[in-house]
Amino acid sequence: MKKNDILQNIWVAALLAFFCCALWGSAFSAVKTGYALLGIADNAWADQLTFGGLRFAVAGVMTLAAGSILQKKLLLPQRGSVRKIGIISFYQTIAQYFCYYIGLAHTSGVKASVLVGANVFFAILISGAVFHLEQITARKLAGSAIGFAGIILINLSGLLNGLRFNFIGDGMILLCTVASGFSSASMKKLSAGEDPVMLSGWQFFFGGAVLTVIGLLGGGRFPRFTALSFLLMLYLSFVSAAAYSVWAILLKHNPVSRIAVFGFLNPVCGVMISALVLHEGAQINLSFVLALLLVCIGIITVNYAPKQPKDGSGEIC
Repeated sequence: MKKNDILQNIWVAALLAFFCCALWGSAFSAVKTGYALLGIADNAWADQLTFGGLRFAVAGVMTLAAGSILQKKLLLPQRGSVRKIGIISFYQTIAQYFCYYIGLAHTSGVKASVLVGANVFFAILISGAVFHLEQITARKLAGSAIGFAGIILINLSGLLNGLRFNFIGDGMILLCTVASGFSSASMKKLSAGEDPVMLSGWQFFFGGAVLTVIGLLGGGRFPRFTALSFLLMLYLSFVSAAAYSVWAILLKHNPVSRIAVFGFLNPVCGVMISALVLHEGAQINLSFVLALLLVCIGIITVNYAPKQPKDGSGEIC
């Protein structure tokens, strides 16, 4: 069986996508723990940006080192790849996380979680309407809506405390979500003929360096720095390196909608891991179970379709 066929198998894709979401889900509690160890306040966007920038730059080094060892060659970009790296890095790392950290400092974590959950809609719409990589179907939109309902249900109690919209907070998170959608579609389009691991590594390194500089210029610093916080940053760098590299490989070999919809599992995994690591077991309740059910139904709805003839016109999902 060819590599492409294996990666396009829905069960293989689902397993690898869940692996990515589990890693990203663990990042929620790890980042929260890291901020506490480093003495970074919730609204200290410059400190957070510096922290995130260093994390992503190290993730880039990890990705390139591991990829070079496995492929037994240095993963150096060709001249034609530099532009692609710049585009992906702008959407995936620079714009997405700059907007995220600024926005998060001016809105609640609950509202941010719900708004970020909309990235699946943007990924599908941008992939179909802007890049023309696949058809936008009612089934895909319906599945995304069902999955998004699960994200809302997880955060419902927090949302009921206030739904007022402010641009500097909620607006920046929404821009972060749009950047995420462009990132998925861009990686799908630009990875054709390229090594997605090489693209992932260099975009992380470049984007992380830019974010670090912006954070330092904004007065970013680490009030406390210990060996434990250093190890935690290494773990977070590994999370970014491993999860995004696998995600990029999946995007290269599958429609954006098939993979993007698994992103609804991120907050679900985050809640489950936080319950174990941060002892927040109260979050695992009936609402959480119903939310997980909606997310699963949404994923199945997006990915279910009768077999299409292999004439180049049908969907791969």
